[in-house]
Amino acid sequence: MPRLLITDDDLHLRKLVLTYVEMEGYHCEEAENGREALDKIHGTDFDLVILDIMMPKIDGFETLAELRKHSQVPVIMLTSRTEEYDKLFGFNLGADDYVPKPFSPKELMARVGAVLKRSGRRQEEIIRYGEFCMNPKARTAFMGEQPLSLPPMEFDLLLKLVQDEHIVLTREQLLESVWGYDYSGDTRTVDTHIKSLREHLGNYRKMIQTVWGVGYKFEYKQEQ
Repeated sequence: MPRLLITDDDLHLRKLVLTYVEMEGYHCEEAENGREALDKIHGTDFDLVILDIMMPKIDGFETLAELRKHSQVPVIMLTSRTEEYDKLFGFNLGADDYVPKPFSPKELMARVGAVLKRSGRRQEEIIRYGEFCMNPKARTAFMGEQPLSLPPMEFDLLLKLVQDEHIVLTREQLLESVWGYDYSGDTRTVDTHIKSLREHLGNYRKMIQTVWGVGYKFEYKQEQ
């Protein structure tokens, strides 16, 4: 599932975009300025960045220039400036598309879809959170350069949690999706595997959070 980053100092605009992005089934994170965006991009493998030009601290152009030193993640620029020079400057820095403000959220989502299609980036291929890395196709997981020896069921459980990041999944839902609808075990099976997964993840064990009385969810924070 594609992972997006919306960067804008306007909280209302970020929440509006976040709503439409999630309606499309994408994961989305927020940054209120360019410096925060660069910090987030350094720790997470995003599929696309939506970047406002007019921001405090460092503007969108400076952020894009810094980003392009180490990443080719697709970038859509948001701008209230209509001068052709600004657009050409952004394209020369490596922007993939421009959306002028005010904009239609539906048009923005159409452009997001088009850029993702052109780029061919797929979140399912490689999943990264800091030092943690997962390759669903190869069924491998690493912590830094150290491979994690996850039993097949634990790998599938972790992948399900990661793919539904921020979503609370009940034990029953995990049993159905990971073990299968015909599985006759009880929900304590999930708890046992979660405990083992956390041991494998070591310092990153907090990525799997317990929601008391409900189930579990996956949350990554840079400081963990």
